[in-house]
Amino acid sequence: MIEDTPKFYSRVDKQLKLNRRILKIYNKAGKVTVRTNVLLDLGFDPNFFTHYWKNNKDEVYLFVYEFGFMKKKESGIEKYVLVKWQDYMLKK
Repeated sequence: MIEDTPKFYSRVDKQLKLNRRILKIYNKAGKVTVRTNVLLDLGFDPNFFTHYWKNNKDEVYLFVYEFGFMKKKESGIEKYVLVKWQDYMLKK
């Protein structure tokens, strides 16, 4: 049976707010790289996002409102590249 609708929405909303808060804390400069375990240990869940954006290199950034993240591996270490939404990201 599907979860009770109000509980489901509440859980999703709570996770989105937590994800946004974590991304905001770690992305003060507009773009930064952080190890995935740092965010995950704080309760970040990459399965909860509001939208996505694909750049010219076909890299996909997932966004939680105005804060985006993209998973990448550098020297065998999994990291997230964090960005802030920019006007040029709007599709025209």
